[in-house]
Amino acid sequence: MDENNKKNGTKKYGRHPKNDPAVFRYSISLNAQENARFLSLFETSGMQVKAHFITACVFQKTIKTVKIDKAKMDFYMRLTTLYGQFRAVGVNYNQVVKILYRNFSEKKAAAYLFKLEKQTTEMAALCQKIIQLIQQFETKHLNKNGQ
Repeated sequence: MDENNKKNGTKKYGRHPKNDPAVFRYSISLNAQENARFLSLFETSGMQVKAHFITACVFQKTIKTVKIDKAKMDFYMRLTTLYGQFRAVGVNYNQVVKILYRNFSEKKAAAYLFKLEKQTTEMAALCQKIIQLIQQFETKHLNKNGQ
């Protein structure tokens, strides 16, 4: 049985051979300035393999350049989580009102409810400011319109 595999040239182990292997190689030489420019272009492209980047440049394929500012993204994420927390407080508002009327007299519950309403209006104004900040941030830094 092993003699048949040796005669046919088929193996049961190792990597499968490619249909069209890349066997043609080219070499280029760059000076220090050109190499620095090449490396900066390669880093901004976001590609992982330099050979793929070079072939994309040679055959004029589109090369994506992605720049991510971690500080801006962190700020945006914190704003959106803060907005989510404000929404969660709004969901619990009805539960607080029920507890006030269940555990206190009408007069005390109305007094506490008045304080709660006052805090709620302040929180609503703050929530509107957060929404405005998120919208300003999106228009300035995220360029959702593709501009």
